[in-house]
Amino acid sequence: MISTLKRWFDSDIGYSFRTSPTAITAAVIAFICVFCAAFAPWVAPHNPFDLATLELSNARLPPAWSEDGVWAFPLGTDDQGRDILSALMYGARISLAVGVASVVLSVLVGVTLGLLAGFLGGWLDAFLMRLCDVMLSFPAILVALLIAGVGRALFPNAHETLAFGVLILSISLTGWVQYARTVRGSTLVERQKEYVQAARVIGVAPLRIMRKHVLPNVLGPVLVLATIQVATAIITEATLSFLGVGAPPTSPSLGTLIRIGNDYLFSGEWWITIFPGMVLVLIALSVNLLGDWLRDALNPRLR
Repeated sequence: MISTLKRWFDSDIGYSFRTSPTAITAAVIAFICVFCAAFAPWVAPHNPFDLATLELSNARLPPAWSEDGVWAFPLGTDDQGRDILSALMYGARISLAVGVASVVLSVLVGVTLGLLAGFLGGWLDAFLMRLCDVMLSFPAILVALLIAGVGRALFPNAHETLAFGVLILSISLTGWVQYARTVRGSTLVERQKEYVQAARVIGVAPLRIMRKHVLPNVLGPVLVLATIQVATAIITEATLSFLGVGAPPTSPSLGTLIRIGNDYLFSGEWWITIFPGMVLVLIALSVNLLGDWLRDALNPRLR
């Protein structure tokens, strides 16, 4: 493990990372957010969703540094007496889980279809590209809102797992298009190269050529695109939750926390919505900055 890390730090990408203060800062912020979200039950000072521990007398307390603040709730409480700091950790884990899962599903579908379209060509390529054109003609948030709303209407009393599944599917429905188009373009170039022609001559099956030879050479742009799309998926999930068709009310994400705090924004309880909004911005910004750095680090023209 140590030797692997040492080799990575000594590589071109490792050197690019060490010499980029922006990438280091973004990585630190992203690590803190992911760590707090992943280990929220152990890191968070309270369990904000345990109804037995909530007291309405603690509702809408300001941050601890304010005049009426309590240090037991460093960032204040919401309208139900839940600790904002703990709610941010639990909410971030839901937003990150949905964002990463939707990107993984989009990558699997998009890379598979793009690889088939670019390598096989013909009517399959034409059909998949026209399907991509149709999907791109609709705003992604509108499609996600439609699917999530229909899923919520068809399964109003669905279990949380099914509700999260519908949410992930609604975000992935349009997310796969960019991966498919990117992989198709790269595959069209790779399939004309000598190593692919040589594999065909010796009788290697097309499926094996795609999996063993072409796929590893088209994953570079996909990795960069997936890194950037994580932030987009998290923001889409927050938007759906803000509109009321995202995460279930029993497991609120950052978008749900922002929607709850929005009702109290103009009555003076600004902390209920400002702090979830700040965490959402930090997560999205850090992931986007890491994606930009990775794009530059993998570009041979910039080395």
